[in-house]
Amino acid sequence: MTDYILELKELPEERLCEPIKEGKWSIRQIVGHLYYWDQFNLDKMVPYMAEGADLPTFPDHDQHNEEAMSFIEDYSVEPLIDRFVLTRKELIEEISRVGSDVRFTIGGGKRKFSGESFIKIFIKHDAHHQKQINEKLLK
Repeated sequence: MTDYILELKELPEERLCEPIKEGKWSIRQIVGHLYYWDQFNLDKMVPYMAEGADLPTFPDHDQHNEEAMSFIEDYSVEPLIDRFVLTRKELIEEISRVGSDVRFTIGGGKRKFSGESFIKIFIKHDAHHQKQINEKLLK
C-alpha cells in the first residue's frame, strides 16, 4: 500500500483534493484517514499485543474519523503522504515483532487475534479505500 500511496504524489494536488464522489472524502482525506488509523494502532494497540492480553476497544469509527479530518486539516498532500508512509512502515515493523504464537482479544471480546489476523482487518480496509481511489482516478 505504501508504494501505491507514494505514486499519488505524481498527481496534481487539486486532483487529490477533489471528493471521490459527491458527499465523499477526497483522496487526500482517505490518505489522512488511513494514516490516523495506523497511528492509533501503533500507539494504542500494538504495544499491548502480548499473550492473553485484552487490547482496548476500537474507538467509535465516526468520531475517530472526524478527529482524523480535523487532525489533517492543515496538511497538504505531499507531507500527509510522507507521514502515512513513515507510520505504515513503522506499524508493519512493530507488528512483525509480535510473536506468531501470541494470541490476544480486543475490547473484552471472545475472538482471539494474532498479529497476522489483526493486520488482515486492515488489509481489507486498505483494499476498500484503494478501490475507491482507483475508481476516482479512472474518471
